[in-house]
Amino acid sequence: MNLLATSLLSAVLTLSAVSSFAAGEAVPAAAAAAPVQVAKPDLVKGAASFTAMCASCHGVGGNSGIAANPKLSQQHPEYLVKQLQEFKSGKRQNAIMKGFASGLSDDDMKNISYWAASQKATPGFAKEKDLVTLGERIYRGGLSDRQIPACAGCHSPSGAGMPAQYPRLSGQHAEYTAAQLTSFRDDVRKNSLQMNQVAAKLNDREIRAVSDYIAGLR
Repeated sequence: MNLLATSLLSAVLTLSAVSSFAAGEAVPAAAAAAPVQVAKPDLVKGAASFTAMCASCHGVGGNSGIAANPKLSQQHPEYLVKQLQEFKSGKRQNAIMKGFASGLSDDDMKNISYWAASQKATPGFAKEKDLVTLGERIYRGGLSDRQIPACAGCHSPSGAGMPAQYPRLSGQHAEYTAAQLTSFRDDVRKNSLQMNQVAAKLNDREIRAVSDYIAGLR
C-alpha cells in the first residue's frame, strides 16, 4: 500500500471513530476509564488501631474519662478523618496529636474514625447550675444583641451535629469544649474560620456556661 492510500485509510478510520462518538455509540470497554474503587472502612483494623494508639487518652470505646481529652464515640467519622488529616498537615496544631497522626495512612484514619463512630457514647452532665440558664440561652437562641448565633443552628438542638459538616457535641467534656472555644476565640486553633468568628464574641463566663450546658445535652 503506497503512502497516499495509507493516509486516506487513516483519515477514513478517524472520521468513522469521530462519527460513532458523536452518535453516542458505546466506547469499547478497553478504552473506557476504569471506575474508581472506594475502599470500605475496615472496622476490625480500626478497633485494633484505636486500642493500640488512642484508647490510653480517649478511653475504651472512645469514651474518654479524662476531661481534657475529647470523647470520640459516636462522632461523625468524616469529621474525625478531617481532624486527623489536619493534625498531620499541621493545619490544626497539637504536638501530641501530630505525632500520632503523622504515622497514619488515609485508610488508617478512615478505619479508626468509622470504628469510633460506631461506638455508643456515654452521657455527660452539667455541673454548674448557676450558669445553666445562660448556657441554654446561648446554645438554643444565641445572643442577638451581639450577633452571636445559636449553637443549635449548626450542631442541632440535641447536640447530635450534622454528618460531614458539624461535629457532635452532646455529652462532650465541658473542660474540653471550653478549651476549644477559647482556642478558637484567641486564634490559636485555626482550622474553622466560622468557629473563630463565633467564639471571638464570647467572654470567659459565656464559654464556660455554654460548654457546661453542652456536657449535659442528650
